[in-house]
Amino acid sequence: MLKKTVEDMCRKAKDASFVLANTQENKKNAALLYLKDLVDKNRKDIKKVNSIDIEYARKNNLNTALIDRLMLNDKRIDGIIASLDTIVKLKDPIGEVIDGYKLENGLNIEKVRVPIGVIGIIYESRPNVTIDAAALCLKSSNCSVLRGGKESINTNKLLSGLIQEALKMSKLPEGCVNLIENTDRKGVEYLIKMDKYLDLIVPRGGEALIKFVTENALVSVVKHDKGLCHTYVDEYADISKATDIVYNAKVQRPGVCNAMETLLVHKNIAKEFLPNMAKKLTDAGVELRGCKKTKTILSNIADAKEEDWDIEYLDLVLSIKIVDSLEEAIDHINTHGSSHSEAIVTENYSNAEEFLNRVDAACVYVNASTRFTDGAIFGMGAEIGISTNKLHARGPVGLRELTTYKYKIRGSGQIRE
Repeated sequence: MLKKTVEDMCRKAKDASFVLANTQENKKNAALLYLKDLVDKNRKDIKKVNSIDIEYARKNNLNTALIDRLMLNDKRIDGIIASLDTIVKLKDPIGEVIDGYKLENGLNIEKVRVPIGVIGIIYESRPNVTIDAAALCLKSSNCSVLRGGKESINTNKLLSGLIQEALKMSKLPEGCVNLIENTDRKGVEYLIKMDKYLDLIVPRGGEALIKFVTENALVSVVKHDKGLCHTYVDEYADISKATDIVYNAKVQRPGVCNAMETLLVHKNIAKEFLPNMAKKLTDAGVELRGCKKTKTILSNIADAKEEDWDIEYLDLVLSIKIVDSLEEAIDHINTHGSSHSEAIVTENYSNAEEFLNRVDAACVYVNASTRFTDGAIFGMGAEIGISTNKLHARGPVGLRELTTYKYKIRGSGQIRE
């Protein structure tokens, strides 16, 4: 029964995709503006239903970081509204001529941006993804099939209802946005095999989910993989600047993919930098784990085991390693990182440029927190996820990353000899 439900939903999305692909920007924007007003007018109901999901999460002993991801308060609802407003104002990428030229035989060739088609999005915890994903797909003329986690199902169902109301008000097919309400894990298994109807799958969530989808999908996958992010404090770092950046990257919101999980510190600055930094972090409730060299300076912290360098904590836990050189820092990141977001703090231009050029990640920072890796912050309004792929999208996945292209060729009777 569930398999048939998922298949019917995907078929409906495929049918709607041919309509949406040829829908004018003003009609898509109208749907997003209706949705923006509906979210604002129903914020009381959104918070009420969201509190049911939060209570469920607490009863099931979800950690505080995951509960934070789940929560929709007034500030976050305002963020959803602002995101919709930004997406409306963004230029519609569909129909953009990427390239154009004329052959000697008179054929006019245009390379034109078009929607991908139908996108399946699998996500956990964060219910705002329901709106973000639907809005970005709609603006880029893609239909979407959404499958959120069981911990946010009540909030997702309410938000999905508001989306359907906005589609109806703007006279767009209801198949443009679809939510799989059944939280049985089989739903994910069925969805990722719907290659007859789906053109792309975007999984965002825990490592186990990403691994399962990547290994079993029959549909192309753009991964929102784990965010094992590093900050490297170079020997030429400004101590004050480094302290603020490290604290922000770890503490500001530890349960998200762009939070720092490992701190690397050059040996020449470690004794000056680490004691005050450690106090500030532990005062904020961060559990510190250090390598042998780190423990000669911070003797009261836990040992960092080899496996710690490969863990995405998504919590107030931080591993610290002292390195002998920029070379060692880069090697460590390229070995243990997840190709998400990496940062160096330094006042040395050559070291900064070498780090930018040699670190293999979607987003590489100099003298800034990794917490900025976010579609909204990058001016995209929102994101479907942070892609750690190299094809076809990398980093925050916004409107342009949700498009492909086709060639339009106009002739006047040419034939090939």
